[in-house]
Amino acid sequence: MELVTVAALQQMKREGRKIVGVVAYDYPTAQIADRAGVDLISVGDSVGANLWGQPTETEVTVEEILVACKAVSRGAKRALVSCDIPYGPVQAGTQAAVSAAVRLAQEGGAGMVKILGSPETVGAIVRAGVPVFAEFHGGKGVPVGRLVEEAKRLEAAGAALLDFRHSGPEAGAAVVKSVSIPVIGGLGGGPWLDGRVRLAHTAIGYGAKWLDSKAETYANTAKLSLEAFTALAADVRAGRQIKG
Repeated sequence: MELVTVAALQQMKREGRKIVGVVAYDYPTAQIADRAGVDLISVGDSVGANLWGQPTETEVTVEEILVACKAVSRGAKRALVSCDIPYGPVQAGTQAAVSAAVRLAQEGGAGMVKILGSPETVGAIVRAGVPVFAEFHGGKGVPVGRLVEEAKRLEAAGAALLDFRHSGPEAGAAVVKSVSIPVIGGLGGGPWLDGRVRLAHTAIGYGAKWLDSKAETYANTAKLSLEAFTALAADVRAGRQIKG
């Protein structure tokens, strides 16, 4: 299958084809998502809370997310890999964000980096030679005009792709129409955008919280895993031979 590039994602928008993305943190998940034909694998700073048990995503460091980024990059042979710039470098200022972006691209193998930051910071990263997936947020009460202008500023700064969180059908459609680059969404995204990013853990119901959750998933890996581990424990305790 043909390698997905930033230019390929932009071509998909022009052709009206939806972009499919997943958030993943490890090698085997990246391999499976890649084989499924997803276009984008995003290594989110949510890895801290969802995989490592940290209280919030703000605690993730560049060194930590590099581990996840490298693993995903090894597993993704076709999909474009994006990696989040953690909270710390973003708060430290433009130069720290640029340095982190360069490391994620050069050491982590990311084809682009995602940042929730100002157009000025986005522009600085782009000038350093790293494509940017720029995140911004909508929500109840935020004027559509303000969101359209924010999207235009990020595009003018050089962003290659936009992650519009909590877009809603009205603002989402308006933003998509106002810029030439793809606008996709994670939380609060929908068919009014150019594509959708879904957390792999959510899509497959992976994690202890899915044991009792009634949220919509495409599988429930947590329940299957619980059944498998329970059966394993029963076999060991009964003295049965387990091959392999």
